[in-house]
Parts: sequence; C-alpha cells; structure tokens
Amino acid sequence: MLQWDEVPDPTPGPGEVLVDVAASAVNRADVLQRLGFYAPPPGASEYPGLEMSGRISALGEGVTGWNVGDEVCALLAGGGYAEKVAVPAGQLLPVPRGVGMVEAAGLPEVACTVYNNVFMIADLRPGERFLVHGGGSGIGTMAIQLAHALGATVACTVGSEAKAERCRELGADEVINYREDDFVEHGPFDVILDNMGAKYLARNVHALAVNGRLVVIGLQGGARAELDLGELLRKRGAVHATSLRARPLDEKAEIVRAVRAHVWPLLESGRVRPIVDRTVPMAEAAHAHRLMEDGANVGKILLTLEKRGG
Repeated sequence: MLQWDEVPDPTPGPGEVLVDVAASAVNRADVLQRLGFYAPPPGASEYPGLEMSGRISALGEGVTGWNVGDEVCALLAGGGYAEKVAVPAGQLLPVPRGVGMVEAAGLPEVACTVYNNVFMIADLRPGERFLVHGGGSGIGTMAIQLAHALGATVACTVGSEAKAERCRELGADEVINYREDDFVEHGPFDVILDNMGAKYLARNVHALAVNGRLVVIGLQGGARAELDLGELLRKRGAVHATSLRARPLDEKAEIVRAVRAHVWPLLESGRVRPIVDRTVPMAEAAHAHRLMEDGANVGKILLTLEKRGG
C-alpha cells in the first residue's frame, strides 16, 4: 500500500544537498519494493523513488560546484517520492538544456543504468548488433536511442504493435514481438541487455554472437536457471549481472560523471530525448504503480508535485 503522508523533512549531511522536488518517476524497482521483494540498501531512505528533479534548497558541509537554486536531477538510493530529498552531490546532474524540469525526473535512473551496462560494462561498439528486451520500457526507450546514436544496429522485443511502432520511431532497426516470434532466430547479437533473468537465460546465450556480452539487470522472469557453460565457452561469451542501487557512492559518482560527459550532450542536441508516457500527481503514486504493472506504458511514468511546476 502506498499512502501520501506527512513525514519529517530530511537534512543534508556532509557532501549532500537538499533538493525541493519537482517530480519523480516510477521504476520497476519501486513496485518490487512495495511488494516486499527489494529492500533499500542500508542507510538509504525507506521511501520509494530512485530518481527525481527539482531545485537545490540547501548545501551540506563540504559541497562545492553547486548552488542554492540550481535546477538538477539526481540518481537516488531511495526517497524520491517526496517533497524534499537529501542527495549525495556526486549523484547530481544539471537539468539538460532544452529539457523541462518535470521531464528531467525520468532521466537519471535510465541514463545511468543503460550507459553503465551497455557501454561501460558490455562495451557496445559502432556496427555491432544490440538487443534490448522490453523496448517500450523506460530502460528500453533510452537503450534504443543511445545505441542508435552510437551507430549500432538495434533490435528490441515488445509485446504489441503499438509499442513496436514507437520503438521504430526511436531508432530500432528490428522489432520482435515476443508473443509471436522467438528473438533467438533474429540473432546473433553482440550485446544483449536483459531484464527477465532466469526465463530468458538459456535463449539469451543461444542468441549471443562469438565474443558476445549478455548483461542481466532484472529478474522479472525469475532468479534461478541452468547455464550451459559449454555453449558460453564455445562463443567466448560473457554474462554480467549488475544492479545500481546498492553500489558505493564513489562508483555511482563515476557513472554519473560518465553520463554527464557522454549522454547529456546527446540530450541537449536533441539526438536523444526523454520519453514520457504520462504524468500522475505524486499523491496518486498507487495509481501510477497500477499503470506500470499493467505494462501498457511506453517510456516513463512521472510523479509530479503540481505546486512545483515544470
């Protein structure tokens, strides 16, 4: 159950800033946390919300490079479903030029997740074939755009023709309806970004090219499966399983710096854009979770504080 209620205001500790929130965004991890399957890491806020946008209202001890009043968005370990949030300064990003304050709330989690996993870990290169599962999701819509901007050949899986059309508009060269077709037959792929986990593990390995890289970032299809090491050896393939939320602050800060250097210019030039399915008032977060669980959204569902505007 999600309930909008009064709680004590957070205070910024050393190295943190306090941000007045304009908007947050719904992520699959928030749904899992609500259901009791994804507890916040030690020391993180117990409230949901892995990203937000807003204006800095106070600086903690030792913070440099930011000022009160700066318009920012941020990667969080929790606490984004709120009017105020304390954020480590290393996880702040400026709102990109040309992007609205509310729209920016849906950028940090997907941009950091995709850039870290697809480019920093899997090292996707121009001309390689890339597959992302769930092309219509927040992660999927960002992955399609970034891989396309790099010059990769982009494929994705979707569950409807409406989502397929949107993914093509974003730069997908090949769209596979998983209700009708097996993505393995469309391989091989040099890099696969997977949110399904166990359910797709064997087929993902089948679909890898020689020297292919599979990155698992979700467990929507379960956590346990059998892995054919012989096939992986023959392909000289690699399987990475990563999460972002519980990483040390210095690792998150490194990812955020890389995103600012490599993704923000693409946003500011218009080559990549935030994809927002709809906005929902923050107090109606329960409704937003139901929308995500229904799975009809394309891109991000944002939670707005109307008095903050955007």
